[in-house]
Amino acid sequence: MKKKLVTAILALAVAAPAWAEGDPEAGEKVFRKCKACHMVGEGAKNRVGPALNGVVGGPVASVEGFKYSDVFQEMAAEGAVWTEEELAAFLDSPRKYAKGTKMAFPGLRKKEEIADVIAYLATFE
Repeated sequence: MKKKLVTAILALAVAAPAWAEGDPEAGEKVFRKCKACHMVGEGAKNRVGPALNGVVGGPVASVEGFKYSDVFQEMAAEGAVWTEEELAAFLDSPRKYAKGTKMAFPGLRKKEEIADVIAYLATFE
C-alpha cells in the first residue's frame, strides 16, 4: 500500500506542469493582454480588475478596496489560495473556472503563455 502511494505521488509530481519554469520576460509581453484591466508593480492600483501584486501564492479575493464577484468572495471565505496550478486553470478559462466571474477575458489558450504570465506575476510581491 505504501509503495503504491509513493508511486502515485511521484507520478503526479512528474506529470504536473512546471508553471514556475515559465519565462518572466515573455510573460511581461503576454501580460499586455491583461493591462487594460490589471496593474502590477510599484504604485499598482485597482482598475476594472484588482492590482495583481502578490497574487501568486496569495489568498483569493484579498486586494483591499476591490469589489470581487460573488464566486471569488465565496472562494475567499473557503480559504482558497492562488497556487500556480489554480492560476493556470483560471487563466486557461476564467468563466469555466469561476462561474459567475465578471471577468470578460476569454483566457489564454497556450500553456506556455500561461506559464510565462504566472512566472511574470510571481516577480511582484
